[in-house]
Amino acid sequence: MRNAEFDREQVLRNAMYAFMDKGYSKTSMQDLTKATGLHPGSIYCAFENKRGLLLAAIDQYHQDRSAQLQQLFATQWPFKQKLQRYLDEIVAECLSCDASQACLLVKVLTEIGEQDSDINAKASEHLQQWQQTLQSAYEQAINEGELPPHPGAEASAQFLMMGIYGLRTYAHTHPDAQDLKRLASMLTQQFF
Repeated sequence: MRNAEFDREQVLRNAMYAFMDKGYSKTSMQDLTKATGLHPGSIYCAFENKRGLLLAAIDQYHQDRSAQLQQLFATQWPFKQKLQRYLDEIVAECLSCDASQACLLVKVLTEIGEQDSDINAKASEHLQQWQQTLQSAYEQAINEGELPPHPGAEASAQFLMMGIYGLRTYAHTHPDAQDLKRLASMLTQQFF
């Protein structure tokens, strides 16, 4: 049997947009073949099934978002400006009304996380890695004197992650740009 040739990253990005748009349960194989451009047999051959495609899409989502976060925190801007820029991007995503701007990890955790321990573990692991990245950024800001040492990098990163989850959830029922920007700014100001 000949292996199908395709741009794996692009296929996974297209699949993740389909999952973010309709959710896992409502995304059919027909939706996935349309989104990815692959025939069902190619999807099964490359990813075993719809669940395997979701697991791979979660990894691609994490890779893409981690690169975006790393790039932002690698700039020479002051920490507060980096943090505000990151939160501004999240607010813009929340306000876009574009399902492809949703957080895939939060979406799969809330939809099927309790029903599938592998998906729960993978999404939770990636969220923990983001928290660790933020914690490292807080540690650097504390070491450089941009932030006070208390409450500490770990507590600050945990608080920020909680705030981001809350901001994304709040935006579903209160999609007011001024309110979301104000709340994001409050998260930025919390430890300054």
